[in-house]
Amino acid sequence: MKLLRLKFNVPFRSLAAGFEMHFLREWDRDRFDEFHPYCLAGRNGSGKSNVLEALAAIFYHIECIYLDYRPDRFEFDEETNPDGFRAELCTPDAFELEYLIPDNAAKRENVIAYYKGHLVAHIRITKEAGQRPVIRYSAGFPVSEEAGAELSRQEVKSYLPKYILGYSSGHNEILSLPFFKMRFIHFDEYRDHVTKDLPYDGRPEGRMIYLDDQFSQAILLCHFLFPSEAVTKVFAEKIGLRGIRRFRLIIRRHHRLPLAAERLESMSPEEQKDPTKNTVELTDKLAGHFNEKDELQLRLIDKLIKCSSTHYSDDSAYPDGGGFDLYLDYWVDEATRDSFQVHFGDASGESEELSKAKSALNLFQSLQTLLTLNHYQVSDETKAELYQSGSLYVNETIPMPASHERIMRFKDFEIVKDGVTEKLYSKALSDGEHQLVHTIGLCLLFRHEPALFLLDEPETHLNPDWRAAYISTLRHAIEADETTRRVMREVLLTSHSPFIISDCRRENVLVFAKNQETREVSWSRPDFETFGASANAITMKVFGQTETIGDFAMAKINKLRQRLESGEDPDELIHEAGTELGDSVEKVLFVNQAIRRKEGQ
Repeated sequence: MKLLRLKFNVPFRSLAAGFEMHFLREWDRDRFDEFHPYCLAGRNGSGKSNVLEALAAIFYHIECIYLDYRPDRFEFDEETNPDGFRAELCTPDAFELEYLIPDNAAKRENVIAYYKGHLVAHIRITKEAGQRPVIRYSAGFPVSEEAGAELSRQEVKSYLPKYILGYSSGHNEILSLPFFKMRFIHFDEYRDHVTKDLPYDGRPEGRMIYLDDQFSQAILLCHFLFPSEAVTKVFAEKIGLRGIRRFRLIIRRHHRLPLAAERLESMSPEEQKDPTKNTVELTDKLAGHFNEKDELQLRLIDKLIKCSSTHYSDDSAYPDGGGFDLYLDYWVDEATRDSFQVHFGDASGESEELSKAKSALNLFQSLQTLLTLNHYQVSDETKAELYQSGSLYVNETIPMPASHERIMRFKDFEIVKDGVTEKLYSKALSDGEHQLVHTIGLCLLFRHEPALFLLDEPETHLNPDWRAAYISTLRHAIEADETTRRVMREVLLTSHSPFIISDCRRENVLVFAKNQETREVSWSRPDFETFGASANAITMKVFGQTETIGDFAMAKINKLRQRLESGEDPDELIHEAGTELGDSVEKVLFVNQAIRRKEGQ
């Protein structure tokens, strides 16, 4: 997708009603098929993250309206659930959003629009306060001046971003909240399919995914089991990671759920009282089953077993026979990769690079389902509170089971890294290395999809060298080959780093500012070319920081200047500055001032 315009007609966080942003402008539209991330810059508290939060909230709301499955306790009911989900109420509750998205010729009976070799659709989403959103389609060239026809329920799903992906380096819980809501919808979707014995295809319906710490190992695993040139270029050249030597998966098959009422009603009174018959094990839909021909149909757990180097079951923790732990050990060699290719590979891509990307994503989504089950301990009351919340502190509210209590966990995840000869586990990576794995690894996984990436300060833990190379590294990940280079994706990131801004074109840098008196948030594009500008120039012009040194050091220079004005010997002050201070523009200016004072005397 490619964003065109976003407008709020009611206040949202620090953004006032009437706040409007324009992304791909008319004179930039020839570049719509090129990769140019938007960098939202500005001081802390200037409102830039609110844009990412709003987009996450809007697409969550649209997604919920058009999901085929929604949990029963999620729905609005005037008597039993008056705070439940309603299509007419959203946060923000009135907005206008326009974007471009790849079109589907098979879905269009009339006009279709090709532009620079792309089939392009122009989507307009309008929501008035208290009203259901209206989603309209028109063929784009790349944009259309016509409002377009309203899409049907079935058509809407084809014209939303294929995925909405979120990441935050800190605790931006307003950004993560919609994603966690969707994560619990994913869990309830799976649970209801288990308890009602409905077919489940192995992955959640929803398209919103938030990457937090528990996904780090899954990301690495998917990339190194389906290695490509893009993966090697990012992980090997930047971090020195060459692969995974071995790892263990532990799947707990012990947690039982009560059957749905309709299934219980069909059972005899004796069966209804029997725990082995009136309950079902949580991972049941992920394990194989026999069809009417008595043929075993492999599911996720069976495939993981077949890919393992060795495996065994341990029921010692369950003396009452209520379950067992499945241990799967993998020694990662060519045979292991071939096995994963057989069971998770996808060869439908137009190129080898695209096929590997599809395969890695296929495996990731399978692991995502297992990781989602780790939220099994969250109560229905907590989930109901989360669904209805607009500002809930997720990390303080949602419990994560201890490692040994999780449905699925990684262990002994040994990696191969340049210069390290002893055993090295993935948890030993530095904060910066973890962050690069998270953010760039996320983009690598979805590089072939028309997705929306919302990255909140993805470079905070990186050293200056990695910050300077972040956008070019991201570009290598996104534009792996000609096929992935042409994907219509959108990347929005917030940043305080002048190195990030220096690698973004002026038209893609959106500078936020907040008026300290009125508290009004505004944005503008820089009045100078940011691409290739020096870090000092960007620091001064974008962040309003005129000094190139820290406040404590600047205070020292100001004291030296005061002593000079009070009549102290300039030579002694110059010597003191040279002894205590490193090289800086501010030091040079003071020394020149002292020399002029000496010559004037």
